[in-house]
Amino acid sequence: MRSLDPALAEVASGLAALADWRGTPSGAVRLTTLHYGARTVLASRLPAFLLKHPDVSVEVIADDRPVDIVAEGFDAGIRLGEAIDSDMVAVRLEPDVRAVIVGTPDYFDRHGKPGTPRDLEAHLCINYRLVGGGGLRPWTFLRNGREITVRAKGQLIVNDGLLAAAAVRAGAGLGGLMEHEVAEEVAQGRLVKVLDDWCPSFPGCHLYYPNRQITPALKALIETLRWKPE
Repeated sequence: MRSLDPALAEVASGLAALADWRGTPSGAVRLTTLHYGARTVLASRLPAFLLKHPDVSVEVIADDRPVDIVAEGFDAGIRLGEAIDSDMVAVRLEPDVRAVIVGTPDYFDRHGKPGTPRDLEAHLCINYRLVGGGGLRPWTFLRNGREITVRAKGQLIVNDGLLAAAAVRAGAGLGGLMEHEVAEEVAQGRLVKVLDDWCPSFPGCHLYYPNRQITPALKALIETLRWKPE
């Protein structure tokens, strides 16, 4: 039966091309994405795509580890811009973002505030395990061209951003959270930023895929997800 696979794939490709010619993309799209990308970019834009294109099915696998999209059978991936290989075609999905170090007022009442990145070594920090890489994500800071990397310690190590954020919001430690996701809590005083001058911005989520012809379904999805500055 394997000998039929190339022929079946060619038929499927031809049907998809015909659908595109008719203005109705169809078929399946398989995506790998960061959990962050799933809850921000996809959660807000993917439902509208599905309603507009009923003949397209989408499979989304959220996984923060590095993924070889070709070897693992994905049509495209979503990662932060700095993590995408240069030989991939990349489409920006959001503007530059920034991770900020935050804690609750109660936490700082008990432990004080760090004045420099090195001070984090004396604090309870929520660490993130790099699944696939094996180690903990380093706490990296940059100011006036000077970079500092800190190996912070704490009670909790996670590989899930929502769990890390929950621990920070409960006052169990300090964490690096996306600035736009905590902006309201900071404005209301429920969370407090520290080391703000040491937290630079970096490229936000991009969709990426191999430099080859893409299906009409993926093309339509890209146009829906693409960041359109106002």
